[in-house]
Amino acid sequence: MGTRLTKELTYDATAEQVAAMLDDQAFREEVLQRQKVLRGSVSIEGDHVTVEQVRSADDIPSFARKFVGDEILIVQTEDWTSPTTADVRLTIPGKPGEAVGTMELVESGGTTTESVDLDLTVKIPLVGGKIEQLIVGIFSAALDVEQKVGREYLARS
Repeated sequence: MGTRLTKELTYDATAEQVAAMLDDQAFREEVLQRQKVLRGSVSIEGDHVTVEQVRSADDIPSFARKFVGDEILIVQTEDWTSPTTADVRLTIPGKPGEAVGTMELVESGGTTTESVDLDLTVKIPLVGGKIEQLIVGIFSAALDVEQKVGREYLARS
């Protein structure tokens, strides 16, 4: 089964500029800071990006909190298979769920669209679908913050 998240982020920049931004550790760290995570780290090694973030579970309904605890560690990995395409995976270590998909940058007329397409699966009977919807909401909001920070970052460049 699972839940799908598709999101498009647009930037007034070339695909090359957006790719360079996504490859900038300072940009990734600013995104984490603006997402108000409790703790976070970014590692960029060649074409492999790892973003770890610890979020508070305070705003998560109690039925889900008993599965995730007081804090949620989310590990996002990106393997860039080309300058404009990445395989993406989100995991919550020690918990029965993950999201797998792709990110793609497409440039048209000086504007670049970052398309995120993920399939999220939480393997918990009865409440898995509800938890998937919560995680999709959290990640969608996080992408909104990334787009806002990205537009500011590109305007400064």
